[in-house]
Amino acid sequence: MLEFLMPERCAICARFGPPLCDACRSALVRLHEPVCERCGSPGAWPVLRCAECSGRRLAFVRARSAIAYDARARVFVREWKERGRRKLADHAAGLVVEVVPRPECEAIAYVPGDPKRARERGDVPPRGLARALGQLWERPVIEILRRKRTLPRQRGLTLAERRRNARGTVAAAGTAPASVALVDDVYTSGATADACAFALRRAGARRVEVVTLARAVR
Repeated sequence: MLEFLMPERCAICARFGPPLCDACRSALVRLHEPVCERCGSPGAWPVLRCAECSGRRLAFVRARSAIAYDARARVFVREWKERGRRKLADHAAGLVVEVVPRPECEAIAYVPGDPKRARERGDVPPRGLARALGQLWERPVIEILRRKRTLPRQRGLTLAERRRNARGTVAAAGTAPASVALVDDVYTSGATADACAFALRRAGARRVEVVTLARAVR
């Protein structure tokens, strides 16, 4: 009855139908190989380290993303993240498994949200994505990462400023498995992913792979 009164619309084009229609799903730009082996930045040919991550000490062994964070992807993420459309997590997971090779991991962790924002939105999108991927990849999701302090707004900051902002914002509660896949919605500068991977490494993880739905492409 509720679906009849409030029919579903596509998150991107707003046409009546599934949460992500076939046309919009097809239009999302996949980030297939070649990409940087370390940070997943797309390029004309595969490299071990690209200009974006060269010279940086990263706590994760590699990062991979399914789609480019372009205008369509931004609309999708906004609907999922800010408007609480939790069903989109399953569609995001479907895109991830289509593009991203299954990581070598014992368990899946996710980037924790700010508690206040989580209460306002009702959920943390990376958690929903992690749970959906956990089912598809048959791996347990661990609730191990916690925010130590609120991450200041990152929008409009340089890469160096984003990294400084992210330092010390996350901690692990307990012991991490030896290998962990870290899930987030968007990889922008890598600062948040690196801070979380560092916390997992301090908690005992020897290998952390980052998996996100989307990635900023420069």
